[in-house]
Order: sequence, then structure tokens, then C-alpha cells
Amino acid sequence: MTAPVVLVVGASRGIGLEFVRQYRADGARVLATHRTAADAERLQALGAEPLLLDVLDAAAIGALGRQLAGERLAVAVINAGIYGPRTQELVAPDAEAFDAVMHTNVLAAMRLIPVLAPALAPARGRLAVLSSRMGSVSLMQSSSGWLYRASKAALNSVLKAASIELGAQGIVCVALHPGWVRTDMGGAGADIEVADSVAGMRRVIAAADASRNGGFFNYDGEGLAW
Repeated sequence: MTAPVVLVVGASRGIGLEFVRQYRADGARVLATHRTAADAERLQALGAEPLLLDVLDAAAIGALGRQLAGERLAVAVINAGIYGPRTQELVAPDAEAFDAVMHTNVLAAMRLIPVLAPALAPARGRLAVLSSRMGSVSLMQSSSGWLYRASKAALNSVLKAASIELGAQGIVCVALHPGWVRTDMGGAGADIEVADSVAGMRRVIAAADASRNGGFFNYDGEGLAW
């Protein structure tokens, strides 16, 4: 039996690297994007196939599409993202910070999804984007990190729109909240181990069927409001 093929975009560390580790442990063939030679070595040590990618480079994303020609992706996880300014009040971001966060968290996904779809469709695969509960408008109770919140709300919209078109091709699309995870972004004081978060999200991805297409889910499977 052929091993399922999984792509993890943004696999150099933290949640992305843990996705690679767990999918490899289950016997999947894993394609994993990275930005440095050291990252590539780390991924190779796990048995993954490293793919050099800067998600801010449109030409590089186009090249990734060509590299994926003929692949049948069972799962694609878009994990790349940054937090940006850690504001606690309504502090206006400068143009550089705004562009960095929105380009990484939103534009990259809008460029990647059309490129990944041809490799997902033959396997009727699952597409997951790493969002955040902070991107939920209806659940919002704080203005902290409002640029990050805006970017994740926009990413949720991107995922929902993609689900309408790609669902017709048999591709199930979901947005995932990983929880507050102990990573470089989440910090040492976060309340969830990265292995637990990823194990939960993998269960959500595995259970995702047409009825969950276009949904927003917590790492433990709870449905979240937009």
C-alpha cells in the first residue's frame, strides 16, 4: 500500500516541525518546506523531503507548484505565520509591520492554495490552515495583538472562500486553532505542549469530511464561531 503524502508548509520549527515528526512516525511520506540549510538537515533527519520555500516569494511558490506536479497530496498544512507587534492597546502598526504580518499570514495562503489544489484534488485530500481563536470576530474579548487578530480573521475568510470552490473537487478545507502552545510564538508560559496540540489537530484533519468543509475547529475538535 502506498504511503499517504503530506505537505507541511512552514516546517522549520515549533508546530510545523511537530507535524512532520508525527506524520513521519505514522509512516507518511512528508514534504516539508524550509528556509535554511540547517532546517533542511533537521527535516532530513526525521525522514522528510525538504523543499526550500520563502512564502513571501511569489516566484518560489510558483516553483513549488511545479515541484508538486504529479503528486497526490492526502494532506496539506499551511502553518507559516508570524505574530507581529505584541500590542495591548489600539496602537497603529507601521506600514512595515502591517505588510510583514498580512503578507505572511494572508497573502502567502492566497498564493499557495491555488498552487496546492491540483495536487490535492486527485487524492480528494484535506487542506488545513493554521489560524487562531484570536481571528474569531464573534469570540473576541480583547484588543491585544489586533494586527495578528486582523490577519487571522482574513485568513479565515480566505479558507472559507477556498472551501466553496475546492469542496466541489472533493477537497475538504478547515481552519484550525492550535490552542495556546509552548512554542517560540506562544512562549514558555503557554498551557499546551506542542505534541498534544498537533496530535489533536491531526485527529481533526483525519476526521474532516464534506460535512466539515469550510469549518473552524479547536485542536480538540470543538467547532469555533467565525
